[in-house]
Amino acid sequence: MRTFDFAPLYRSTVGFDRLFSMLDQAARLEPSTQQWPPYDIEKAGEDAYRITMAVAGFSQDEIELTQHDTTLLVAGQKKDREAERDYLHRGIAARAFRQTFSLADHVKVTGAHLENGLLSVELKREVPEALKPRRITIGGSQAALGQDNAPARIDGHAEGRSRAA
Repeated sequence: MRTFDFAPLYRSTVGFDRLFSMLDQAARLEPSTQQWPPYDIEKAGEDAYRITMAVAGFSQDEIELTQHDTTLLVAGQKKDREAERDYLHRGIAARAFRQTFSLADHVKVTGAHLENGLLSVELKREVPEALKPRRITIGGSQAALGQDNAPARIDGHAEGRSRAA
């Protein structure tokens, strides 16, 4: 098993503690021989993602989706219907499952639907305006709030051009 020393990264970065903790935790986990239920994670757009899980045999009321901060929990529990049927062979798995996904900051679940045994969970990254890049005035006394992506304007140069024209 490989071990990684993140100490040099801690010395040269600020605010990435959560990332290094996740990497360290992932290195300690033993690989599972079988992930249940199987799922895909896809990038559906610039800031959009989709998780698709194969949950054949589960209905909407047997699946629970919960997002808490940066963790998405998908859990499935079959309702007890054993008395309703007499199986000769049971090949469709109906076992309970619990799958967690770590989400990046500002990623939110925007919707979910179950169709043809596939549960699709739509996700979108929505960065608040206060966290987007902003221009900071040098020597100014005003606070840098919000986003200002206007090109810098130097008054002397702008006036000089208009007089020459």
